[in-house]
Amino acid sequence: QVQLVESGGGLVQAGGSLRLSCAASGRTFSRMGWFRQAPGKEREFVGAISWSGGNTNYSDSVKDRFTISRDNAKNTLYLQMNSLKPEDTAVYYCAGQITTGLRLAVRPGEYSYWGQGTQVTVSS
Repeated sequence: QVQLVESGGGLVQAGGSLRLSCAASGRTFSRMGWFRQAPGKEREFVGAISWSGGNTNYSDSVKDRFTISRDNAKNTLYLQMNSLKPEDTAVYYCAGQITTGLRLAVRPGEYSYWGQGTQVTVSS
């Protein structure tokens, strides 16, 4: 059974930092991503990473503040979030991409496996 389990969310003040983790089990993923969804909004791409970690992609809204990484030995994905803003408040989801190729997908429909999400709340 394939599972993705996020952790590390919580309440933080604006300007603070959080580190999210996503532990995968049941299979490995060549490419993985983070998405987020705020109340009343569509699920939004945050970032994605290749198997080696040498290729990453970020949305403009988080670029230079968030860093995605992975530890393949632990089959775990990370999202380091710095300089957090109230508008970063959302449920954060990790996702695994299993299609062939090297392109890092940015649309939710291109990911086949999802975690249950972890809440991140940034207070002003």
